[in-house]
Amino acid sequence: MGLMGTTGLLMPNIVLANTKENTQSMIQKERPKVLFFDVNETLLDLTDMKMQVGDALNGREDLLSLWFTTMLQYSLVTTASNQYEHFGYIGAAALQMVAANNNISMSQDEARNIIVKSLRGLPAHPEVKESLAQLKEAGYKLVSFTNSSNEGVKKQFESAGLTHFFDERLSVEDIGKFKPFADTYTWGARKMGIKPEECMLVAAHGWDVAGALWAGWRAAFISRPGQQLFPLAPKTEISEPDLKKIADILVTYK
Repeated sequence: MGLMGTTGLLMPNIVLANTKENTQSMIQKERPKVLFFDVNETLLDLTDMKMQVGDALNGREDLLSLWFTTMLQYSLVTTASNQYEHFGYIGAAALQMVAANNNISMSQDEARNIIVKSLRGLPAHPEVKESLAQLKEAGYKLVSFTNSSNEGVKKQFESAGLTHFFDERLSVEDIGKFKPFADTYTWGARKMGIKPEECMLVAAHGWDVAGALWAGWRAAFISRPGQQLFPLAPKTEISEPDLKKIADILVTYK
């Protein structure tokens, strides 16, 4: 009787748990009012840029990740210090620093020429145009939201053929604070006249997704090669390896 009683109590819980999980997976999600897209790496392929940076570092491709993390680190340093510089210039300064630490001589002009030119000529990832067209056709409002300058993202989109997909372009240049500072996401939502919970960020960087989630936004993560979610951040609503798979999910939202 004791065993049967215990089993009788356990079995419904197991069934209910499974049913609850299955039901939740089938629930129709509510559409965010605006989809905000990070640009570099999320929409644009950085492969060519990394090759140019690697060449500038005497072929030291092992230094590429160090250069990128140094660039991100000093974008945060400038914001934390109430300063602002164009993201491309910070990238160039980071390139000079990494070069100097490896006995490679590089002037400011040389570094800026490499970074700014390579940033502005990046191609879109193969699935991006089809995915953006799918989302736009489904009635989504698409807004780019980037650490690049206004002029920089304008030229990037012109070069990559992405301009016509977006309703608006937002650059942190207008607030003077880089993502992932919480104020920047709050500003982005306010610019679009919506609440934080009505925003969804689509990005390929764990730090960007984490910042958006902590600011009360929803998020979709593109797990491109070498990119990971931050384990201490809130759980991301969608995580897929490319934008097409994310778009396929988002068009089912009501």
